Amino acid sequence: MPSVNFTIQLPDGVTRECYSPSTVVRTYFQKGEEMTVTEFVSRSREALTEASERVRAKFGFYCTSASAQISDIEHFSKNQPPEGTVRILSI
Repeated sequence: MPSVNFTIQLPDGVTRECYSPSTVVRTYFQKGEEMTVTEFVSRSREALTEASERVRAKFGFYCTSASAQISDIEHFSKNQPPEGTVRILSI
């Protein structure tokens, strides 16, 4: 299953590398797209949950890397203003 790495820029200017075990994340995010932190966290949860489901359907188990990435996104997003802008730099 092809994985996807994507780079985001947080409202404070910090960039983060994120990982999805499936290309489904490309239906949730596009290069250059901007959204609030709240929307980014929500869409990330949806995208990575769907990606993990695809892994489960193919291999019989959920992707722990997707779960870890959701947790990481939720953690670093707590320090950002909810209405601040997240930018998708690459995907």
